[in-house]
Amino acid sequence: MLMPLLPANSLPHAFDADQRYPVDLHMHSTASDGALTPSELVTLCAERGLRYMALTDHDTMDGIAEAAEAAQHAGLCLVPGCELSTRWQGINIHVVALMPGGLQGPMVEGLEQQRIARIQRAELIAERLEKAGLSNALEKARLQAGSERPLGRPDFARALVADGMVADWASAFKRYLGSGKKGDVKALWPEISEAVKWVVASGGVAVLAHPLRHGLTRRKRGLLMDTFQAAGGQGVELVSGQQNPDSTRDLARQLVERDLYASMGSDFHFPGSHAAPGSMSLIPRTAALPIWQHPRLAHLRDAPSGMLALGC
Repeated sequence: MLMPLLPANSLPHAFDADQRYPVDLHMHSTASDGALTPSELVTLCAERGLRYMALTDHDTMDGIAEAAEAAQHAGLCLVPGCELSTRWQGINIHVVALMPGGLQGPMVEGLEQQRIARIQRAELIAERLEKAGLSNALEKARLQAGSERPLGRPDFARALVADGMVADWASAFKRYLGSGKKGDVKALWPEISEAVKWVVASGGVAVLAHPLRHGLTRRKRGLLMDTFQAAGGQGVELVSGQQNPDSTRDLARQLVERDLYASMGSDFHFPGSHAAPGSMSLIPRTAALPIWQHPRLAHLRDAPSGMLALGC
């Protein structure tokens, strides 16, 4: 069911009521591990009533040009972006980079570093899964990916399912690829502070992705936010997909305590999953400012549809 949305071009200056918005700033395409091409994703976003979207593929902005052309035709405002893999205290932490000026500055070298790290990581994952019983793991994951892009854990998950080692994608992560499992390789990622500095120095806005998913205590989540903010990070995904309302309100309080902007995203990867473009919990009433109030993104409030944030 499509969500009730605000009238066109009426993004609020504050979250003063429980509300859904025509905004999704965290989604994936076939440029990384999503199932839809960038243009197919844009079409689906338009069908679902979105007017502002970000394409945030894992460690790449290769899909932005195609998405931008499709957004122009569909009448959506596209914010270029990507999702960076990083480390913090031995935990794999993701940072969404919203890049209104496109790919530039230190992010160019940073994404090349990430591309190389992903290739090396895939080789390590394949080696570990072969020891666990998945023969020719790299080739089977490549077959699932269907392209020459760097492989990710979802590709290996699909290979495990196809080989009959697990019943489904979720089981693949639970047994082999999730945090702390044989196929969980994160030592190649940069520290979160380094990645955040790439984003900020390149004219972007760094957003801490889905902070409630890591199983952290409130205190440790606060320490993560402090490290992130000290490096120049200024936004946090207050809502990522579906969340417990009490947890969301508590997270909002942590954002307010630190003057961090609130972002939102579905983390959409493929149709038929629990997430869909624009599908996420209500944003609660909070004093945390919307991410589009950030000086580098504020022009989104009055953006004409069908334009990059760069040109809105």
